[in-house]
Amino acid sequence: MPQAKVVVLCGGAPRHVYVVNRLCRSLDVQAIVQEVGRRITPSKLASLAKPKVAARKIGRWLRDRKRYVGNREAEFFFRDAAVRLDRPDLLHCAEHINDRSVFETVQRLAPDVVAVFGTSLIKPPLLGLGRLGMLNLHGGLSPDYRGADCTFWALYNGEAEQVGCTLHFINAGIDTGALIAHACPEVRDGDDELTLFWRAVRDSAEVYVEAIERLARGETLGRRQDRKGRLYQVKDRTWAAEREFARRLPDGVVRGVSLPARVKWFGSVETSQAQVVAGAMADA
Repeated sequence: MPQAKVVVLCGGAPRHVYVVNRLCRSLDVQAIVQEVGRRITPSKLASLAKPKVAARKIGRWLRDRKRYVGNREAEFFFRDAAVRLDRPDLLHCAEHINDRSVFETVQRLAPDVVAVFGTSLIKPPLLGLGRLGMLNLHGGLSPDYRGADCTFWALYNGEAEQVGCTLHFINAGIDTGALIAHACPEVRDGDDELTLFWRAVRDSAEVYVEAIERLARGETLGRRQDRKGRLYQVKDRTWAAEREFARRLPDGVVRGVSLPARVKWFGSVETSQAQVVAGAMADA
């Protein structure tokens, strides 16, 4: 049976590149469209001039600069190798994923599946392309953990079992499309937020490949989300929330918790029991 034709829409962080490379190794990827960010415009400058907006963005930049010190993400996903795409010949760069040029590229290639990870919110006319669907990898378990910083909030809420990623079909909402799979990583004593998030992404790359292969075989995947759940926004992660997180998790690490890696599928291959992730790479 012929492979599904795939177009990938992604960001440029090491985790995004890792997942794209994993898709390229197993699937018929026709193009990789990487969102690189818009130029500074007068409207952006006007927004940044607002004290609350500027304080929030500067605060997040300072926090992330500290969290990502030492290039930890690149080391986790690529060990000692350089962070680079395996198929740079397929790369198209766009300032924003909803630029007209992106729509025209995807429409021209007419893929069976559009695979998304790490872009801005996708809007029409790009939304809806892909004969078999447009899929997204979200770094939280929808519907209870939608939006931003979901690993942080699951740990904050004392729900280490809710750390993971969701593979879902994309609709007009934020992480509200029909569920395809939940991929939860192994949780070990001493794990921190970023290690758990990256481990979930790494494991989810295998799930992403399998889901597209199953769609290509004609399997029906996806189950409508049965409740609204909770949407966490970037602005919710305040300094007060950070201080409370530090109180609840001293040194920022999980203690006294041990959970196996597991995957739950939704649709024709839905399982009643968690499945252990197969073929995941060893941690860096």
